[in-house]
Amino acid sequence: MIKKESLTGKILGCAYTVHSELGPGLFEKVYEECLFYELSESGLYVEKQVELPVEYKGITLDAGYKLDLLVEDEIILELKSVKELTDFHTAQLLTYMKLSDCEIGFLMNFNVKSLKDGIKRYIL
Repeated sequence: MIKKESLTGKILGCAYTVHSELGPGLFEKVYEECLFYELSESGLYVEKQVELPVEYKGITLDAGYKLDLLVEDEIILELKSVKELTDFHTAQLLTYMKLSDCEIGFLMNFNVKSLKDGIKRYIL
């Protein structure tokens, strides 16, 4: 198991590589596929479009939630390619974190000139 600090460093490095290669202005799905590739190539276990069911009174409900990328079963990456991140995007990530019991999540907006301006880290 990789330490969380080292893991987040690898994740950010891969995200910066993708943004450096592609720049802003593409659809979210392109960034998702490229980041999935970079993370996998760096030796990390990554899943994409992970379904998150809701447990309610002993039953499992399909609420239609799907997180973009799950890294090492520990860190959620919710990717965007929008003019600016909103409270809705934050609420979406926090919901995914709560449902998955992941303590760390990143909201990444690739539609920015400098990626550091598009990354927000959340900890539960």
